[in-house]
Amino acid sequence: MRKFLAVFAALCLFYNLASAQTKTLTGKVTDTKGQPVPFASIRIKETQKGVSADADGNYLIRVNPGQTLVITGAGISATEVKAPDAASLNITVQVKESNMTEVVVTALGIRRSKNELPYSVQQVAGDEVSKQRSGNFLTNMEGKVSGVQINQSNTLGGSTNVILRGYKSIMGDNQALFVIDGVPYDNSNTQAINNTKGNTTQRDGLGGYDYGNAAADINPDDIASISVLKGAAASALYGERGFNGVILITTKRGRKGLGITVNGGVTTGAIDKSTFPKYQHEYGANYGSANGYGSPDGNFFYFDVNGDGVPDLVTPTTEDASWGAKFDPSLMVYQWEAFDKTSSTYHKATPWVAAQHDPTAFFVHPFSYNTSVLIDGGNDKSTFKVGYTRNDDKGILPNSKVTKDLINFSATTNITNRLTAGATINFSKIAGLGRYGTGYDANNVATNFREWWQTNVD
Repeated sequence: MRKFLAVFAALCLFYNLASAQTKTLTGKVTDTKGQPVPFASIRIKETQKGVSADADGNYLIRVNPGQTLVITGAGISATEVKAPDAASLNITVQVKESNMTEVVVTALGIRRSKNELPYSVQQVAGDEVSKQRSGNFLTNMEGKVSGVQINQSNTLGGSTNVILRGYKSIMGDNQALFVIDGVPYDNSNTQAINNTKGNTTQRDGLGGYDYGNAAADINPDDIASISVLKGAAASALYGERGFNGVILITTKRGRKGLGITVNGGVTTGAIDKSTFPKYQHEYGANYGSANGYGSPDGNFFYFDVNGDGVPDLVTPTTEDASWGAKFDPSLMVYQWEAFDKTSSTYHKATPWVAAQHDPTAFFVHPFSYNTSVLIDGGNDKSTFKVGYTRNDDKGILPNSKVTKDLINFSATTNITNRLTAGATINFSKIAGLGRYGTGYDANNVATNFREWWQTNVD
């Protein structure tokens, strides 16, 4: 009996010692960029004991100090760490490159495995839209997502429309909803009202200025990933505003330590003259001699310009057509420059010939450069990120440019193992000079060249 009691007491002492060593360990599973890894599996090596992290990567497990934890999950490499004596342990795992596109960001920043979703979703990495240095990252999405139609205005700093799976409304807005870090983003077009055309807007095609839309001003260097949600099931996550589909943008976050990233790029171009309209060079100004402009042949105004008492041939400057007299260098005609006091040919007749330069001679080479600086850092508890991007676009018309200054700041801190607070500030300043108009309008220089100006005007 005494032997039994002694053995029983020894077993109880051993159990108490073992129980005293076992403790509760809490922490968070994140990837190398500081993003939480949802539903990762945390298992004690060589045992069947284990738990799963929650949607934010937080976990809680009973473990003995010194035991080995094995962390596995979809899209990450298996990682082993020793359980510490402390009560908390944050674990960083490596994301498998080949599986990065299999884990996508959905509504409210929740990450899911792509094959678990009941709706269509495609993801584009942030690096894919920042490789080509431009002031509008939306143009870099073209061809990277199926069913996405990207229409960009050909004006300097003009708007870009993103249509998912075709047009759904005849009269309403068809643009996709943009959501940045869970916050809906207004991407409506900003255009001038043309009061001379009956209070119409630039979108009606009757002239005005296209000042672009806000999504084009998102800093591409600040984008971590883009998820494109298509179909009714996906748009239901964001209500009626998501009816046309959703472009989900997740921005970069600070990482442990301190990092500085600098990017830059230069772009230039030229108009393709082979695609420009071809103009005839045989006949000059007016709507035809049958209209009777006063000269003997009916093609010119006819009055005394130089005061010698003899009527002179004068170009019908009031007309925008070129159905008039055939060009003949032996004819001396007073053209519009003859009535401009600042002109070198003021009060002088010049030969009646076609303009030496066509409208393509007016255009210049567009040029843009883009530079950005990103500083990020943090520790096990808090992270921060601040970035600045400068984009200068010089247009194809002389003295035209758009300048963008973009500043981004964000910070997060873990208040508890289950509560994280974060803040984001985005500032953008857009300045334009010499913007050119669109549509049937006097400010649309490109169409004015020959729509209203005659072929004898250089």
